[in-house]
Amino acid sequence: MTPMPDLAPATRRMAALLAGVSDSQLDEPTPCAGTSLGALIDHVNGLSLAFTWAASKNFPQGPSQPPSADASSLPPDWRTRVPAQLDALAAAWRAPDAWQGMTAAGGVDLPGEQAGHVAMNELVVHGWDISRASGQPYDIGEDEIDACLAFVAPAVEQSGGKGVPGLFDAAVDVPEDAPPLARLIAMTGRDPSWTAKRD
Repeated sequence: MTPMPDLAPATRRMAALLAGVSDSQLDEPTPCAGTSLGALIDHVNGLSLAFTWAASKNFPQGPSQPPSADASSLPPDWRTRVPAQLDALAAAWRAPDAWQGMTAAGGVDLPGEQAGHVAMNELVVHGWDISRASGQPYDIGEDEIDACLAFVAPAVEQSGGKGVPGLFDAAVDVPEDAPPLARLIAMTGRDPSWTAKRD
């Protein structure tokens, strides 16, 4: 895996995508089965906090819980709150200590290095989800895709393509010559050709 990848490009892109989502789109479906765009944004809201705490190893009281995905829980000020939290997330993972020792995220204890790569993958893959659901372009660097593939591919191979509970569903088949982003999306249980049906 790429040591200490910079999460800032992924957090900035996520913030830009969120700015392009209209209120009328919050009920739209996403490539995450059974998850509306509003629910997915609520999930991003939660994970931006959870992985900032994981980096700093400074947790609120109570056990670590998986981020919710409930549109009704989306805070009214999400358009300003979530981008600010994403900035804080990127800053937290710039600290070398964030990648060392053990931490916790989503109710799971795991090494800091692994948590950082999970955060990166969540931002990249859910960014793609939001771009597809909201009809926005998705401009991502090859280095980010490579960093995610280096994390996801071994996990998918170990699971036999059956998915990893809490991370992603069973892999979707794509041609061997599929572009790297399509391979990543397929490995995480999504159809790379998914598009929102629009009138």
